Amino acid sequence: MQLSDYSAFPAALPIIVEDDLFLYPFMISPLFLSDEENIAAANAALEHNSLVLVASAKPGEEGTRDFDSMYKAGVIGSIMRKVALPDGRVKVLFQGMTKGRISEELGVKPLRAMVEVLHTTRENENKIDAILSIMREKVRVLAGVSNYFPPDLLKTIEENSEVGRICDLISSSMRLKKEQAYKLFVEESLEARMLLLVDYLIEEIESSKLQREIKTKVHSRIEKVNKEYFLKEQLKQIQQELGTDSQREEEIEEYRKKLEAKKPFMSEDAVKEISKQVDKLARMHPDSADANMIQGYLDWVIDIPYESVAKERLDIAEVKRQLDIDHHSLTKPKERIEEYFAVKQLLEKRGIKDKSNKGAILCFAGPPGVGKTSLANSIAKALKRELVRIALGGLEDVNELRGHRRTYIGAMPGRIIQGLIEAKQMNPVVVLDEIDKVARSFRGDPTAVLLEVLDPEQNNKFRDYYLNFNIDLSKIVFVATANDVSSIPAPLRDRMEFIFLSSYTPQEKYEIAKKYLIPQELKKHGLKSIEVSIAKTALQMIIANYTRESGVRNLRRRLADIFRKAAKQLLLNPSQEKISITTKNISEYLEKRVFEIEATDKKSRIGQVNGLAWTSVGGDVLKIEAIRIQGKGAMQITGSLGEVMKESAKIALSVVKVLVDEKKILIPQDIIPQTTKEKEDNVLPEASEMYRRFDVHLHVPEGATPKDGPSAGITMATAIASILSDKKVRSDVAMTGELTLTGKVLPIGGLKEKLIAAFKAKITTALIPKKNYERDLEEIPDEVKEALEIIPVERIEEVLKRVLV
Repeated sequence: MQLSDYSAFPAALPIIVEDDLFLYPFMISPLFLSDEENIAAANAALEHNSLVLVASAKPGEEGTRDFDSMYKAGVIGSIMRKVALPDGRVKVLFQGMTKGRISEELGVKPLRAMVEVLHTTRENENKIDAILSIMREKVRVLAGVSNYFPPDLLKTIEENSEVGRICDLISSSMRLKKEQAYKLFVEESLEARMLLLVDYLIEEIESSKLQREIKTKVHSRIEKVNKEYFLKEQLKQIQQELGTDSQREEEIEEYRKKLEAKKPFMSEDAVKEISKQVDKLARMHPDSADANMIQGYLDWVIDIPYESVAKERLDIAEVKRQLDIDHHSLTKPKERIEEYFAVKQLLEKRGIKDKSNKGAILCFAGPPGVGKTSLANSIAKALKRELVRIALGGLEDVNELRGHRRTYIGAMPGRIIQGLIEAKQMNPVVVLDEIDKVARSFRGDPTAVLLEVLDPEQNNKFRDYYLNFNIDLSKIVFVATANDVSSIPAPLRDRMEFIFLSSYTPQEKYEIAKKYLIPQELKKHGLKSIEVSIAKTALQMIIANYTRESGVRNLRRRLADIFRKAAKQLLLNPSQEKISITTKNISEYLEKRVFEIEATDKKSRIGQVNGLAWTSVGGDVLKIEAIRIQGKGAMQITGSLGEVMKESAKIALSVVKVLVDEKKILIPQDIIPQTTKEKEDNVLPEASEMYRRFDVHLHVPEGATPKDGPSAGITMATAIASILSDKKVRSDVAMTGELTLTGKVLPIGGLKEKLIAAFKAKITTALIPKKNYERDLEEIPDEVKEALEIIPVERIEEVLKRVLV
């Protein structure tokens, strides 16, 4: 069928939407149809012997078959042949005839519309001829710098007289974007279309010239590299034939150049030592063992960044901002860090050089997982310096810090010098992790080296055995971490600024998990927040029943356990879009509960007292038990107690005996066993006979765990007083405090951890020394103070009056 068979347009035609090709009227092109709408449109055209409109899909709308996703203009033509392919697609041979445009939408499945012929207007013939000659000239230029136009197509463009056809030929050959091609296609003014096409030709000419220039440069560079490679290889072969090799001379010259570049930033003895070793290497035979050793030495010392110092000025506001971003709670430690750096900034701002403050060390002390190392990371970020972490746990070889003598095989610089090389600057933040776990052995005492490293009077001339010259460490900000300060040697403690981090309360753990741990672990496990959610009650249950710690390290591990199982569940069940963790299904994701601190017994008992203890991993509630056994006033102590606690027990027994003698503790007469004579004479024994005729057995449960410390005095005294007076001890009360022989209650340490432990164990009343009440109460979290009645006591009589019932 020909276009002339239709007497008039617009006409109702089926529409085929082509995703990839942009067709022009002069084309005969195969179309591969895979979707039902296009196949139905082709079938309709063949059944009714009708023409069809082929229009292009808009960019990004490929595959969609509606009027909004396609261009409104296309090519009117006929389907010459249709073939069904084995893979279900249909191949049709389409012959374009003229341009058409949709004037009215008629229906879908298949798309049908009223289509009108798109006519081109010619205004000024002379102007069109002039533009045509320019257009042909640009085509020739573009053909010279690209491969768009083969010779036969150039000949057609030169000889053809149909201007519209020439524009379509050029457009189809230039591989224009769909938007550009469509803009040219629908332009009805021939003059405007030609001018627009000339603009496109000029742009393409410039782009092709640039591409050709880049390719030429790349090729010439590759040729130059290849040429240099071949020449060097030839030179090497010639030198080998002559018995001379310049490579060694080049290496030695390179060492000299690097030394010369770093010389202004190095000390005189460093320059002297390195120059001496370079000269020695130059005189040595390259195959000797000493040459390899010296070469290794030079590689290390030349890499030390003598010239590199972080220039960022200290800004206390930035330190505060970074600490607040990275850490929840920890109010007191953050304030202390800010004060420390505020002093340094003020000294720096006013140009005061205080040698005692330069290079001083902060030491974060506290239980594991409370954020000691991460505080050091925040300091490094705030100061915009590199962070170097040196793990000191179990370190017993002094040479690990000081460096090995070069005479030993495998010698290398100490960890501090290696840290400077790794950081590539002379003033990084160095974290000395677990400084309390440094070991002493026959290899030396590493704490002696740390004394020199951390002493502002000495560390500006630190001598590493491997380097054999002094290095200035005074610009480094040292930060140490420790669990137990008491195990650090006293001289080393004297050089540190201690900042104590204590246990987190359950509410603080909840906030940390919500703000930091859950988002971090979700990202680490490739999960999105919309895919896995943990209910508030479930998170609180994880904190209360599935972790046993002062910090949040185990809490992070439990969250990781949950997210691993969630990731597996999402992959095995693709239809499941979201996983919700609640108190009902939490046992499916976590294996077993670990009760951190058991809630206290509700029933009051004789001889069972709740004591508060401090451990290296936080506070704990210890139940101290006592029983009386008929005997001769002896005392037995069990529970793996240290010397201090054994002495406390003996003091407690003596104090209780005095209180019994002074009748401050009343003994029921009926519980004192009578002798035969007393029974015959019908005489009641004295109250003091109670502790003479009974043995006391004092026990602290969990006997396999060593326990020691000066804070169980009043607890032991209460347990002994309870069994001797036959009075019960209130189960909702816990206590801590040391006792003197005169009955005075002495202050203790670790109050915050102890009261947090009491809070977790659902204790309602806590007895603490009056000095601690006056001095340390402001450090206790508000939620603990609200839940606990904290009572200060000065003497043992006050304690017994409140707890014995």
